[in-house]
Amino acid sequence: MPTPPAPTDGPRTASSLTLHLTHLGVAPGDTLLVHTSLRSLGWVCGGDQTVVRALLDAIGPAGNLVVPTQTMDNTDPSGWENPPVPQAWWETIRAESPPFDPALTPSAYMGRVPERVRTWPGAVRSPHPQTSFAALGPRAAHLMHPHPLESALGEASPLARLEQADARVLLLGTGYDSCTAFHLAEYRVPRPTTATSSCAIRTPDGDRRWTTYTGVALDESDFPALGADFEATGAVTVGRVGSATARLFPLPQAVAFATGWLVDHRQASELRPNPHRAAGGDELPAT
Repeated sequence: MPTPPAPTDGPRTASSLTLHLTHLGVAPGDTLLVHTSLRSLGWVCGGDQTVVRALLDAIGPAGNLVVPTQTMDNTDPSGWENPPVPQAWWETIRAESPPFDPALTPSAYMGRVPERVRTWPGAVRSPHPQTSFAALGPRAAHLMHPHPLESALGEASPLARLEQADARVLLLGTGYDSCTAFHLAEYRVPRPTTATSSCAIRTPDGDRRWTTYTGVALDESDFPALGADFEATGAVTVGRVGSATARLFPLPQAVAFATGWLVDHRQASELRPNPHRAAGGDELPAT
């Protein structure tokens, strides 16, 4: 196998990125949950389209590419902080926000690569109005459905099916605070803290409705420490893809480690839910 070019050798191309991914350990037939920072790769000839092409080339036609396509701006405006909106607007926003539509609603704050995957020919998107994923590959439909409202990142979500599929996680220039898979562990700690969330949905008969549901409170504030401890076990392959530091590891092993870690390091009363932080992309919701 050729030696991949050094991170400073010219522009990134589909072929050079594919070579880097292969040297990292990405293999044909892999099911990958990928979190990306496009800017971390350096200058990419073709931008996000090239990155998606390189990922698909690395996993081949039998592989499955999955990305988070969350829409965390579809939340109650009373909790918006970045920036806040006037309280006088809240009821109008609740009444007029477009309902989530898997085919139309953009994942505008997750970065360019997830949005490119979402709109790629043949992509399948899960139906959750706040924590959806999009997938390409022969198992895309199975991995994405169902995704019920109350299981945002839990046992009935795509994350659990990715675990069953022995998927791997690829952090491509992102940190462990972007590791969505760790959230599945939050559902598995004893007596997880719950929180309510609100969003605009489309009902089965085609109407729009503002709805509130209860789910597990999600908090990634300690994921960098969790990730560092997981990496110290030797389960993570670290290397370069373009100019980015990349990390590749088994999703089931990461979730199992995270479950034990959270039990040991968190008390339920210390959870600090942050429902407006996107878990997995370059940009955060400007809500």
